[in-house]
Order: sequence, then structure tokens, then C-alpha cells
Amino acid sequence: MKIGIDIDGVILDYERMLKTYGELYDYIELKKNGMINRNEHYLRNRYDWTEEEREKFVNKYFLKLSKQTALIPGAKDVIDMLQKEGNEFIIISARGGMIEEMKDVAMEKFKEEGLSFDKYYWKQEDKLETAQKEKIDFMIDDSYDVCKKLATNEVRTIYFRDKEMKKLEQNEYLREVSNWGEIYRFIKEQQGV
Repeated sequence: MKIGIDIDGVILDYERMLKTYGELYDYIELKKNGMINRNEHYLRNRYDWTEEEREKFVNKYFLKLSKQTALIPGAKDVIDMLQKEGNEFIIISARGGMIEEMKDVAMEKFKEEGLSFDKYYWKQEDKLETAQKEKIDFMIDDSYDVCKKLATNEVRTIYFRDKEMKKLEQNEYLREVSNWGEIYRFIKEQQGV
């Protein structure tokens, strides 16, 4: 199987880091309670920050937190097992779009952890086109918007949903999971094993 995979919130626990430091930044540095929607995936939609406040956060924290982010529990083990079983993994990530160096940080982290992938697509704001071009069997992503768009366009999608994120109705093109054990089970079931 060809498996498309996002990085942040799927392989690296970067989204949780951003949420943590977003709260600290909002409360300590901005001295306010700017939360407008805690169920929003993107910080720009979670807080009522001005463009200047958001830019300051991005410049101060994005790269720093990226370097500190650990793997999501089980990610390496399950990816390794699925690769040994003959599955192909293709990174399809928006990383590198805002801060080019974040792509290099991810590659260094993968090297340290002994992870490698068959192909890499960086700066992917619209993942649908790449997923279709690569004819992937499943796309694993943690973004509500990305998963909804993929599933609506009949790309089989695994929504790695954080408990705070909005729910999507499961159907033949969308499966919700919350950990890598569920991902492994689901893929094996789809393979008829």
C-alpha cells in the first residue's frame, strides 16, 4: 500500500507543543485571554491575535519548538512495522512553507530516530492534488480541513484526531483514530490480514 503521511500532529507531537506555548504566549506575554475557539486546529483560528501578535509568536516559537518536539508515541514502531511489511510511505506536509528551515529540522529528527520515507513533498498547502497524483491508498493527517477535503474527494483518509479537534463523520473514505495502534489495526484490517 501507498500511505501518504503528514508530519506535525501525526509523526511529531508539534501541534501539542504549539497549543501549550500558544496558551503561555497569550496569557503571559500578551496578558489576555484571546482564545476564541479551542477546537480549531490552526492557532490563527484559535486566538483573536492581531497579525503582528501572530507573526511575533511564529518568529519566536515555530522553529524553536520544532527542534524540541518528540515523536508521537508508537509512530516509529508502527511505521517501521508497516514498512517491513512492504508498505510505502510518502510524506505530504505543509512544513517548510512558512519557515524553510523547519523542513531541515524534520529531516534531522527523522535521521536521529532512524526513520526514512520513500518520497517527500514539502510546502503542501493543498494535499489533495499530491495524494491523487501519487495514487495513495490512505492519507494520514490531523487537520480537520485537510481530512474533510480528501475524504470528500474520495481519497481514503485516516483522521488522527486530537480530542479537542472537531469531529468528522466516519464513512467509507474517512476513519478517525487517536493513536498509532489504531492506525496499525485499521490498515491491517483493510489489507485483509
